[in-house]
Amino acid sequence: MKIEGIDHVEFYVGDVFQTAFFLRTAFGFRTCGRGGPETGLAGQRSMLLGQGDIRILLTAGLSADHPAAQYVSRHGDGVAVVALETSDAALAFSEAVEAGSTAAEQPAEQFAGALVTAAVSGFGDVGYRFVTRDGSGERFLPGLTPVDATGPDPSGDTLTALDHLAVCLPSGSLTDTVDYHRDVLGFSRIFEEHIEVGGQAMNSQVVQSTSGKVTFTLIEPDTSLRPGQIDEFLQAHGGAGVQHLAFLTQDILSAVPRLRNQGVEFLETPDSYYDRLPERLGDLGLPIEALRETDVLADRDSWGHIFQIFTRSMHTRRTLFFELIDRHGAQTFGSGNIKALYEAVARK
Repeated sequence: MKIEGIDHVEFYVGDVFQTAFFLRTAFGFRTCGRGGPETGLAGQRSMLLGQGDIRILLTAGLSADHPAAQYVSRHGDGVAVVALETSDAALAFSEAVEAGSTAAEQPAEQFAGALVTAAVSGFGDVGYRFVTRDGSGERFLPGLTPVDATGPDPSGDTLTALDHLAVCLPSGSLTDTVDYHRDVLGFSRIFEEHIEVGGQAMNSQVVQSTSGKVTFTLIEPDTSLRPGQIDEFLQAHGGAGVQHLAFLTQDILSAVPRLRNQGVEFLETPDSYYDRLPERLGDLGLPIEALRETDVLADRDSWGHIFQIFTRSMHTRRTLFFELIDRHGAQTFGSGNIKALYEAVARK
């Protein structure tokens, strides 16, 4: 099975319009499609947002028994489906089920075969949707009516792609989840780390598709030490789930003040962090003072540097948040990448 990229990410939310307004005004997304009962989406309302290569589908249930409403009742707003781009969705589905995944939606052709979708289980209440498009039409999914994109000029997009998704898992499930992504989806483990911060600890492994375009950072708490922020997420979210989405940007030093001016709140970093950067990482290629002024964190791997910053959670349960990441040659994650998040969240 070859997973070529992330086609879209579907959020289940309580209020489509409110969430869309926030993502448009704060992060610069544009509305690309919408649908509801009047367009054939029985019992739900959906809106498609886009920026760069990122597509976010927002769905809200209009009755208590709709899957989206049930998800929101259990977890609050959050990622419910990660749609994976593949050259043959039906084949990917059959291979995944044969490898041990649970079928969620049988393969279905849409728009005279221009679109094929199927779905299987993922982790927690998050599913994986296989998507194959032939590129011949503008229709995104059944029941979504395309609209003239409304929002900022796409030539000024701040965010270009989804770099990775970070997933919190209950203690003891990390190894099985890594094995699932390897055996069912053909992913490879590219990074692992054990982190201790302030009496808390966590284990993390990163899995990636063979294309290199789909990356999941999988995290579980180390219960041998005191409970920490991963335990807090799992309790507040009600089990495994996506903790944050990392948006790739090409110029993080200009992106951060732009998004701040639009209402995005970022976590702050103490001055002492930047005082130690030259000794820890050497020449970064970006001015230390500019990083200090924007609260941007820095790290490196064998290929180059990584610059990143995390937003404050706007979620009622203080669970889901976002990350901006700017890669200057780096292909994976530095040894301090996840630790930086752990420490940043601890300071909020």
